[in-house]
Amino acid sequence: MNPLNLFTRDHKLRQRLEAMRPRLYRLAYSWTMNPALADDLTQDTLTKGLKKVGQLKNPDALEGWLFGILRNCWRDHYRSHRDMDELDHEQLTDEFTPEHHHEQQHIVTKVRSAVAQLAEGQREVLTLVDLEGFSYAEVAQSLDIPIGTVMSRLCRARKALAERLLSLDTQEQTKKEPLKKASHIRRVI
Repeated sequence: MNPLNLFTRDHKLRQRLEAMRPRLYRLAYSWTMNPALADDLTQDTLTKGLKKVGQLKNPDALEGWLFGILRNCWRDHYRSHRDMDELDHEQLTDEFTPEHHHEQQHIVTKVRSAVAQLAEGQREVLTLVDLEGFSYAEVAQSLDIPIGTVMSRLCRARKALAERLLSLDTQEQTKKEPLKKASHIRRVI
């Protein structure tokens, strides 16, 4: 093979890998809810992708292949830190949201919280299909699971997410109700 062709191919591949960085980061962040960890996982994914590019059989499948590497990096990290004490989820949420935020940010926080409570497999499928726009077949290939499993996990994830969001709304309304009643009583007295 001509060395110039090899250099050109590697340069194009590096450009494609770098172009994938934002999507990889968003996905890693949606799984981890931690910007630093998401950045580390993204970097590890790109590094492994460059090292193992020879294993990529179909260059058109680069995205799915990289998402599979990201998933493995996340699982490796999760396994190695399983024994450590996990941070309280509310503490994580408070740490990464501004003190004075708009209603839109509040909704995003609730959704992220609900997604984080999903089972790992459901969270992976939901973020790949609904947030990143992958097809069922692409998700099945990158996660190495049957397409039927993708569909059932996605269905369960969406149902669980809807239930959690409804539960959070109900809890918020319950907290507001006593305040309304108490303020009404004060006005009467």
